[in-house]
Amino acid sequence: MQQLPLGISLNPGISFNSFTPGSNAQALASIQSCILGHENPFIFLWGSKSTGKSHLLQAACHLADALNLQVAYIPLLQAPSFSAAICEGLEQFDLVCLDDVEQVAGQPDWEQALFNLFNSLRDNGSRLLITANCSPAALEVKLPDLASRLGWGLNYRLYPLSENETIEALLKSAAGRGLKLPMETAHYLLKHCPRDMGSLLDILDQLDRASLAAQRRLTIPFVRNQLESELIAARRLHTQT
Repeated sequence: MQQLPLGISLNPGISFNSFTPGSNAQALASIQSCILGHENPFIFLWGSKSTGKSHLLQAACHLADALNLQVAYIPLLQAPSFSAAICEGLEQFDLVCLDDVEQVAGQPDWEQALFNLFNSLRDNGSRLLITANCSPAALEVKLPDLASRLGWGLNYRLYPLSENETIEALLKSAAGRGLKLPMETAHYLLKHCPRDMGSLLDILDQLDRASLAAQRRLTIPFVRNQLESELIAARRLHTQT
């Protein structure tokens, strides 16, 4: 995959197959179609934390790379570590993904750079995927021309998963790791842990490592013990700091 000089890498385990769409099936289908060149070349995704925005962008990058397309992924949460000049030359890529664009809204240099990028990508027939935590109209953009560009193309709000969909996503993620997660343990996690997918997947990663080290199955007693151990360790660290 084409890399940018930022030390940015994609999660190799992310794909469209590992995404549980729930109420977001239309957005998923449109992104896949966009990568294949059959859909509007500009898609704006927005929603609250842990609705799968970054997952979909990284999955799009992996699919495009598999199709030998040139890809650029820019996580704008890291924007303080680089400048708006990174947008220069991105029109050479077949797909550009800008994650968390709200991070640079209201900054004149970034807004001008993004406006120029929109135009150059359109002229070159490239695809552009953007995510934000709010709709295009709600972004605090000061450059009127950029605000207009953000209204182009398809616009999808992403919704959190229901309880049953979250269980499905946990089981799917565990299976992708080669990890057997009993249904009753999945329900236990949902009852005793933060319910957003980002937190649940982090916990699943920890349990995966603990299960491998102890050669234990993910029974409720084992999981309960691990969660309590993590909580105690976190309290100790907080006390020390």
